[in-house]
Amino acid sequence: MITDSRNVSDVFNKQHRHVLESIRNLEKDVPNFGQMFFESTMPDSYGREQKVYFMNRDGFSLLAMGFTGSEAMKWKLKYIEAFNVLEKAWNTPEQVFARALRMADQTINSLKDRCQFLGGQVADQQKVIEELQPKASYYDMILQCKDLIATTVIAKDYGMSAKKFNAILHDLGIQFKQGDVWVLYAKYQGNGYLKTKTHNYPDADGVQHSKEHSYWTQKGRLFLYDLLKQHDVLPLMEC
Repeated sequence: MITDSRNVSDVFNKQHRHVLESIRNLEKDVPNFGQMFFESTMPDSYGREQKVYFMNRDGFSLLAMGFTGSEAMKWKLKYIEAFNVLEKAWNTPEQVFARALRMADQTINSLKDRCQFLGGQVADQQKVIEELQPKASYYDMILQCKDLIATTVIAKDYGMSAKKFNAILHDLGIQFKQGDVWVLYAKYQGNGYLKTKTHNYPDADGVQHSKEHSYWTQKGRLFLYDLLKQHDVLPLMEC
């Protein structure tokens, strides 16, 4: 509902200037005055532009509540009557039930959205767990083993032969071959990654010989894991 200050002055038998004054007084005390009143101009009976205020229903109600006199009292009584009719209609069993149904629907929809959101979060978290679990398992396997381990065993973790595994380590600049033995490059020596063992064996004539074999420590195994992962080479349990 939109009306203007001139109509208000006619309805309540008040001079327009007094209505304007009442509106200006409201402006001092009403924080959201601009949402209810809008200043403008309208031509009077002589065609002269005169100041008026347009107002919505809230502005009209606020203004009229401050008026006195018989017309103001009539309007206030009608307002109270209309409010009571509205309140009665609002609180009928049908209306209460309808509101309850709407609230239930809103709650159900809200819960559905929440469940969908949480379901997505659980799925994402499960995916992360599945991605991290193999890594944790491989680390656990390494940390639980305290023994020296042959290259053949580590290569098997990666689904390849020792020959291919050694070749990859060579291509990555980790080791080089000296005779029949793979040796770490200088930058990786002295870090406790490799240890050697001497094995004795007889030849065809029964003469004893010895040969050195290199074995990876668990520290070296972890070093290989981290380095190879940087080059997208992963153990089978992480593929």
